[in-house]
Amino acid sequence: MLFSLSLILIIGFSLSGILNKLKIPGLMGMIFTGILLGPHMFNLISPDILNISSDLREIALIVILTRAGLSIDINDLKKVGRPAILMCFVPATLEIIAVTLLAPLLLNITYIEAALMGTVLAAVSPAIIVPRMLHLMESGYGKHKSIPQLIMAGASVDDIYVIVLFTSLMGIYQGEGFSSTTLLNVPISIVIGSFLGIATGLILVEMFKIMHLRDTLKVLILLSASFIFVTLETIMKPYVPMSGLLAVMALGATILKTNEVTAKRLMGKFSKIWVGAEIMLFVLVGAAVDINALSGAGPKSILLVLGALVLRILGVNLSLIKTKLNLKERLFCSIAYLPKATVQAAIGAIPLSAGVDAGNTILTVAVLAILITAPIGAIGIDYTHTRLLTRKR
Repeated sequence: MLFSLSLILIIGFSLSGILNKLKIPGLMGMIFTGILLGPHMFNLISPDILNISSDLREIALIVILTRAGLSIDINDLKKVGRPAILMCFVPATLEIIAVTLLAPLLLNITYIEAALMGTVLAAVSPAIIVPRMLHLMESGYGKHKSIPQLIMAGASVDDIYVIVLFTSLMGIYQGEGFSSTTLLNVPISIVIGSFLGIATGLILVEMFKIMHLRDTLKVLILLSASFIFVTLETIMKPYVPMSGLLAVMALGATILKTNEVTAKRLMGKFSKIWVGAEIMLFVLVGAAVDINALSGAGPKSILLVLGALVLRILGVNLSLIKTKLNLKERLFCSIAYLPKATVQAAIGAIPLSAGVDAGNTILTVAVLAILITAPIGAIGIDYTHTRLLTRKR
């Protein structure tokens, strides 16, 4: 296990550094490290690490979402308003519709299997988007129109919406049927998650006023609360839906709203933690990618992924109708909403293991979507924000 960790850190940091020198996003080096070291290639990552890979990826995601929460000003979100709500579900819905209509024609699968594939493909990757939006906020790009906040908020809820649909469609496929109340799980999970995060944030702020704790200890308390949120989501799932990750962001945003000085100091601490968490996240995402699945991919699979992205871009632009964003800023939002990685790596193989006839095809297209959209989205954000967004300190 220690040898595996050393390989992950040394090779991951090395490839990331080399790609950064070549003006290519370092995360691509981390994902490639995971593919090389993972069980589908050289198999140099210890089974002990792979067995807890999903937990480690979730911890890393919690770190970046907590940092995001500590950066999100509630007033900025209020200013964004309607477009942020539409970005949560309109682009994903249009992408799912595109895959549902195109996949049976291109890949000879059923419409229910195509819809299932659509829900696997439709989620964007907060792990790629959020760090970049935080960088834009810190450097002032798009800040005066709250563009990074709009994209961060939409991407976070987009995942909740898509995963609820994925779970529902898996139930339909397995004969459990579809309840008309299923879609209510989305707003309910958002409301409960937000309430829990806000309430906990208010309690912690008061506690920090009474008890003079070191910032390092405050960070540990925030992480502990965030882990409890995610655990509660699993425990409560049979009874009432809630979003643990949204609670994490709400917790950070509440601390920023009520105690800005503390929030800024804690954000600095989380920025340092993210250096290590980032490499674990993306290397393990790469390790989860079954590169052998690509043997069944062909031009039609690529055409399907690209066709679905066209509808996603349309959905982004429909969401931004009647906003003050100009054409360049809308183009940037479209690019920023492309990358996929974490959700596809987490659920791409579930249909196959559950016995879905087209499970292998779904996994193949999910892997392909990661390899196509992660670099396009990451490079697109990194290279276009200076040209498409206005900078304001």
